[in-house]
Amino acid sequence: MRIHKLINNNIVIVKDEAGKETILMGRGIGFKKHPNDPIDDRMIEKRFVMSQQEGITHLSDLLNEIPIQEIEAAVTIMEMATDTLHKKLNEGIIISLSDHIHTSIERSKDHVFVKNVLLWEIKKFYPEEFKIGKSALDIIEDKTGTKLPEDEAGFIALHIVNAQMEESVGDMYGLTKVMQEIINIIKYTCKVSFDEDSVYYYRFITHLKFFAQRLLTHTEYQSDENDTLLTMVKTQYHEAYQCVRKIMEFIQNNYDYCLSDEEQLYLTIHIERIVKKSK
Repeated sequence: MRIHKLINNNIVIVKDEAGKETILMGRGIGFKKHPNDPIDDRMIEKRFVMSQQEGITHLSDLLNEIPIQEIEAAVTIMEMATDTLHKKLNEGIIISLSDHIHTSIERSKDHVFVKNVLLWEIKKFYPEEFKIGKSALDIIEDKTGTKLPEDEAGFIALHIVNAQMEESVGDMYGLTKVMQEIINIIKYTCKVSFDEDSVYYYRFITHLKFFAQRLLTHTEYQSDENDTLLTMVKTQYHEAYQCVRKIMEFIQNNYDYCLSDEEQLYLTIHIERIVKKSK
């Protein structure tokens, strides 16, 4: 392989035989090198093959500005998340996470810390990702010498959730907020506290995540196959359906989104089940 672009002493870009660009990282891999110089394979520590040219352009621009230790921290966190969750993450997390780590460290130097107002919700809704976020703080401290507060573990968790769902972190904030609002309506309407360790709660949260995602993207789910079943459920699960009606009104007023009959049906069934198991 030969260097196509030189980013800095530790990062270069090469092209394969098909002309696809790959970013190579390694301490000193670009030291005193020039375009078209050969690469010593023994110096390669990390490599990234971005599926989209736009991604590699953004990443190479970012690598020019961010210290390699912070990028290494982002890479290590991504690898840990992939191994822990057994899921493939969107490659764009390298860009977003590196940028977030860099910004957080720069803010901390000025003693400016951003409060994560959704920290409690993140802990409850995304426990695995938050655990990774907590470990990420140790990785960042080990790589950069900067100790970041627990709020940042929550932000990092959202980046990881984002990389799984391929939505923006801003949308993840909105999604988490919607989920909490709906849960609060259920708690107050049905006068119940949830067993958050139960399988029923886990299933409900999973359903709620996808519902909230449809709501925020205004992607309605319509079906005419369960009209009869919905009519039956309204009667049989009266309390749960009355709760759904309050949720419908809240969603309509605050998000301009109308629940389809199908969504009403499944939301009623999930609420009935979780309320019954929590009482």
